Amino acid sequence: MLIAVDFDGTIVEHKFPAIGKERPFAIHTLKQLLADGHRLILWTNRQGELLDEAVAWCHERGIDFYAVNKCYPEETEAFNEPRKIKVDLFIDDRNVGGLPQWGEIYSIINRHISYRQCIMDDLGTRHIQQPKKHWWQRK
Repeated sequence: MLIAVDFDGTIVEHKFPAIGKERPFAIHTLKQLLADGHRLILWTNRQGELLDEAVAWCHERGIDFYAVNKCYPEETEAFNEPRKIKVDLFIDDRNVGGLPQWGEIYSIINRHISYRQCIMDDLGTRHIQQPKKHWWQRK
């Protein structure tokens, strides 16, 4: 799977332009995703020296990205168009509902389930209100 991962607020706490503390289990989870054969793309608003610092910070911790701010390593800015990335999944703190815990992120990817299903599995169905039966539905 090709996965885009944000840096500030996702891998590290949001302290831009500084690099914040690592979010709990972020590096461990990213290493496991790499070991599972996924390709990771660092997809961040950082540019220039700030981007180089983020890439170096990840490299020092054993995370080397397939590509950085592009779809694949050989991509060039030949067409001068707005950036658009083609990936299977985004991991970003700006998701609707916020960023799940990194253990939940791994479970979602590894088990190929939705975040909703992950929560339902954690809570058990006893806590989830079942939808009402309607007159047209049979038992």
